[in-house]
Amino acid sequence: MKRLPYEHAQLITQAIQAAQQSGELPAFEIPTIEIRPPKKAEQGDYAAAVAMQLAKTIGKNPFDVASIIVKHLPKADFTSEVEAIKPGFINFRLSSAWLQTQVENIITEGENVFALDLGKGKRAQVEFVSANPTGPLHVGRSRGAMVGDTIARLLEAAGYTVEREYYFNNAGVQMVNLGNSMRVRYLEALGLPVQVPAEDDKTFYQGEYLKDFAKDLAAEQGDSLKDADWKPFKEYAETRMFEVIKQTLKRVNIQHDVFFNENSLFESEAVWETLAALEKAGHIYESAARENADEEELAKSKNLPPAKWFRSSTFGDNEDRVVVKNDGIPTYTLPDIAYHVNKIKRGFDLLVNILGADHGAQYKVVQYGVQALGYDPSVINVVIIQLVRMIRDGVEMKMSTRRGDIETLDDLIDQTSPDVVRYILLARSADSHLNFDLDLAVKQSNDNPVYYIQNAYVRCAGIFREAESRGLTDEGADISLLGEAELRFIRKALELGDIIELSATTLEPHRIAFYAHELASTFHPIYDEVRALHGDVAPDLAKARLRFYRAAQFIFKRLLTLMGMSAPERM
Repeated sequence: MKRLPYEHAQLITQAIQAAQQSGELPAFEIPTIEIRPPKKAEQGDYAAAVAMQLAKTIGKNPFDVASIIVKHLPKADFTSEVEAIKPGFINFRLSSAWLQTQVENIITEGENVFALDLGKGKRAQVEFVSANPTGPLHVGRSRGAMVGDTIARLLEAAGYTVEREYYFNNAGVQMVNLGNSMRVRYLEALGLPVQVPAEDDKTFYQGEYLKDFAKDLAAEQGDSLKDADWKPFKEYAETRMFEVIKQTLKRVNIQHDVFFNENSLFESEAVWETLAALEKAGHIYESAARENADEEELAKSKNLPPAKWFRSSTFGDNEDRVVVKNDGIPTYTLPDIAYHVNKIKRGFDLLVNILGADHGAQYKVVQYGVQALGYDPSVINVVIIQLVRMIRDGVEMKMSTRRGDIETLDDLIDQTSPDVVRYILLARSADSHLNFDLDLAVKQSNDNPVYYIQNAYVRCAGIFREAESRGLTDEGADISLLGEAELRFIRKALELGDIIELSATTLEPHRIAFYAHELASTFHPIYDEVRALHGDVAPDLAKARLRFYRAAQFIFKRLLTLMGMSAPERM
């Protein structure tokens, strides 16, 4: 499929080169040429402002420059009309005959329509969710799951070989708290006397899920663990919780290829090897306080053992960072650097991390660490996910994993659907706060964007069920019979390739969600206007229109798949 902005930019480049050879334009380096739809549809399908960009450089009136470029434009089958308009725009109109042929091209490419080769031969890794197994997935983590998986799908559509990874830590104080909480619930399930911590005890997980796990464990083991410490309870709860998390993700069409345990970096000595490499390169120093510390910090650090500091300020950080505390325990920074070195050594050309807003500063330190070790930090790309607020009846709902009074991803799926959850958590820029309106999410009307988009596919499917029942086919259709209404949709559909490229290169998957809604908004009025099976429609025209709806069906299936959503045959 042709990428129309690129194709039009190529035409303008060739025209400028021809005008330079003829002497009508002077020699200059041709800039990047941006092609966009004009603000008003009546002005054409695509427009370029390059003449105004060049006017100052070459000392000519921008309209005159545009006219010269138009004069030298080579002919192309996809354009029907090109004109220069003041103050210096170049406007293109697509050929109706060429647009009609795109119906067949879309059908030929089918469900992989607009597959790109930007990442051909390259490997990408997307690391997302990465929640420690202390409780079910809540809405905040779920947003990152939808964004991460959709980015992976877009990168695949752009030609990359993609690996999805889940990074977690099953050690540390949180997991000790989980084990102790599970132990309390186990003794409770046995009917043994036990002191249940108060609700405001921040070390105790209050969730009902631990009660369920405890009942199962008591049924399996009886009272054989009544005198055990927290460790076997932590192991049991962790295993069960990971199965819950995997099943929850599966419900929204997400499956990871790799589950990477942070502890493996310690077991393999990778953490300490990373520290040694940083030390050898001169990027680590020992001190109770950072270099150039102020008097207050120096006073506080007096008589403390030295910690190990990474000179991240050398690479642009606003301060140095502790990598090993004065008790000999590493901070999160050191294993994070080791983990990303591990990723790079696995041969990925592109690394994408989906992180919460509270990790905004940490990832930059990791990039500095990778750079200090001689690796290219630009391979690491980070998408920061802002907070999600659950709204019901216009009121924000509070969430807390520890207290157990959360709106889990499973709860949301049960109350709405996997498709609704995926779309709503995707359809806003990741760096913006998101309000999940539960009242809107459950509506079965055009007010609900999920219903609106999927209904476009459903309408196409319904047309073909009816056509089949009548023994009608779209094979051998004369697509030259298609009218302007159908071509209006094809014009919009042809933007999909550029949306995939833009979404994949900017790592902004909300763009595909916006576009899907825009395309549905184009489609539904056309569906009401363009009848394929009405008795007054001539057989040849009916067949051509069926062919059009076949192409539309493939486009909507492609969009829904890119967003990880289903394409229902009925609603």
